Amino acid sequence: MNWFGFWLCLATLFIIGLGFVWVIRGERYFGHLWWPYVMGAGVLCILGSLFISNNWASALLGAFGASLIWGSTELKEQAVRGEIGWYPFNAKKILPPFVEVIKKWKAPSL
Repeated sequence: MNWFGFWLCLATLFIIGLGFVWVIRGERYFGHLWWPYVMGAGVLCILGSLFISNNWASALLGAFGASLIWGSTELKEQAVRGEIGWYPFNAKKILPPFVEVIKKWKAPSL
């Protein structure tokens, strides 16, 4: 029997589950304006997974990168949820570099 798919499924499910947590916490402390940096990190993880010869490391890095890209699209929606009171709101967020440029961009959504 080949258990690779089963264990990869469980690891990916764990990575996606952590994605929900970091989106909620990340938006609370940093804000939704960090989305370009999160998306860039996700793209770099996926590109990096192409150059890793170990199947486990490549698959997990790719799944983590995909989770980061999903999370970057979810940050703006999480900000709205925080503003309407579904989640704790923090007004003192850490702003990203080039915040004035990022404010002009439309945040992605799925």
